[in-house]
Amino acid sequence: MTINPNELLNAAVAAAEDKKAMNIVALDLRGISLVADYFVICHGNSDTQVQAIATEVRKRAQEVGVTLKGIEGMDAARWVLMDLGDVVVHIFHRDEREYYNIERLWSDAKVVENV
Repeated sequence: MTINPNELLNAAVAAAEDKKAMNIVALDLRGISLVADYFVICHGNSDTQVQAIATEVRKRAQEVGVTLKGIEGMDAARWVLMDLGDVVVHIFHRDEREYYNIERLWSDAKVVENV
């Protein structure tokens, strides 16, 4: 079963929403970067919430037939980076999100409105 990038984006966003992720932003990187088609950026208010969001994203990806290509930061739960191929998910702890402000770094990307 092959899933298109938009469906994967929707699955990742839905997983984050289910775990009450805060300020979920999806950026469309097509034509800007070869890294991925989309970035999903969100944050949790505790290490436990950050881990729960990441666990749910991994579960949803597996349910739609996507193998997680890599995950970093799960133990510290300050910035979890998940590579789903066409979609890269950044799950921050609130303090780190404000500090790194990666939305500003990717300001050329369009925000996906209909997620």
